[in-house]
Amino acid sequence: MAKRKSARKPRKKVQKTSSFLSTVKRMFIGAFIVVACFIGFLFIYDYFAPATGRKPVALEKNAQEKPPVKEVPVKEISAKKAPAKSSTKTFKIPAGTEIPRLKVKRQEQVIKHEGYTVSYNSEYRIANWVAYELTATEAKSKKTERSNKFVSDPLVKGATATNEDYTRTGYDRGHLAPAGDMKWSAKAMRESFYLSNICLQKPKLNRGIWKELEEQCRLWALDNGSLLIVTGPVIAGDMERLGKNRVAIPKSFYKVVCYHTEKGYKSIGFLFENRDYKDNSLKSMAIPVDSVEKVTGIDFFPSIPDDQEKEMEKAVDWSSWSF
Repeated sequence: MAKRKSARKPRKKVQKTSSFLSTVKRMFIGAFIVVACFIGFLFIYDYFAPATGRKPVALEKNAQEKPPVKEVPVKEISAKKAPAKSSTKTFKIPAGTEIPRLKVKRQEQVIKHEGYTVSYNSEYRIANWVAYELTATEAKSKKTERSNKFVSDPLVKGATATNEDYTRTGYDRGHLAPAGDMKWSAKAMRESFYLSNICLQKPKLNRGIWKELEEQCRLWALDNGSLLIVTGPVIAGDMERLGKNRVAIPKSFYKVVCYHTEKGYKSIGFLFENRDYKDNSLKSMAIPVDSVEKVTGIDFFPSIPDDQEKEMEKAVDWSSWSF
């Protein structure tokens, strides 16, 4: 019997220890719940107190003091007022005015795309000219991202360039109607990468003064509401050829620009050799459209009445063009 009593004593000790631990555990849980409730109460009070007890700091400031008047630098004022110049936006350019006419015999297939019209020369696998109207709305549009997919023009009949003709040549695939002017339409952007709209250009021309002129044209469109732009390579019989399809390498390029005002039409022209122009200013390269017509053999704006066309093409009216 003595042995049985001594065996039961350890069991009572274990039960007491377990009961003590359970009590301590319940105390910790209870304390945690109390602390959580207290923190929750403080959060709720802090959240609702501003709405019932006082005004937010921002509202109190606005009620007591007027916002400070911002001092605008003189340059900023003139920049903001620049778009107001576009009173010419009410003057519409007649449809078809942008279509040029070749004055010399030359291979030509005229193709109309969404954003531009091209006169394609299958003999040289490049354009005679690319023409389009650029409106202020189109110039500031960012609806579509740049495509970067160069492909042959599916509407070209006869000999054409392929993408391989331009690969690893040391030349850029230079846009005539720039992709930057075609962001207003996904289709126009896609078609701007047709090779009928591309020429072999020296990188420092394409990325230099040629790009600067493209950007300047967008600014002129914003200022004047709408521009007519004709651009392309100067076609010559002694141009070098490159690639499997013997694509011609232009020696020079042109761009002519025109817009309409209450006083008639204003125009300006540019000629660039296919080379780097380094620090030459764009304004120093501007010439009358007449001069460009003599070099290219193209009548750029044949739909404009002759008297107005002769007047605007004979000289550059510098007061009409901001640089």
